[in-house]
Amino acid sequence: QVQLVESGGGLVQAGGSLRLSCAISGSIFTISSINSVGWYRQAPGKQRELVAAMASGGGTNYADSVKGRFTISRDNAKTVSLQMNSLKPEDTAVYYCNSRTGNGDYWGKGTLVTVSS
Repeated sequence: QVQLVESGGGLVQAGGSLRLSCAISGSIFTISSINSVGWYRQAPGKQRELVAAMASGGGTNYADSVKGRFTISRDNAKTVSLQMNSLKPEDTAVYYCNSRTGNGDYWGKGTLVTVSS
């Protein structure tokens, strides 16, 4: 199994920045079997949506709404970050870390990001 713990959420004014981190733990075998890591978000009353993802080869994918503002990075085998700049009120959501392996998807419990106008 893979365990994911998010941190870094909070309250920020529009135009500000936040950096989310996801700590990955588990056996060396399971961590090495991760095919991709990503960040999703879920706003009140809305479905969970992909924000950014990174494949094991380094390729990245971003939601159109965050392109040019957010950057996903895998700092090391056990840390995934999401740098969020120029935040907007519509970015307010619970942000979840995800890892995808051959055995399925793993999720963290989420961290709340609130952007005030």
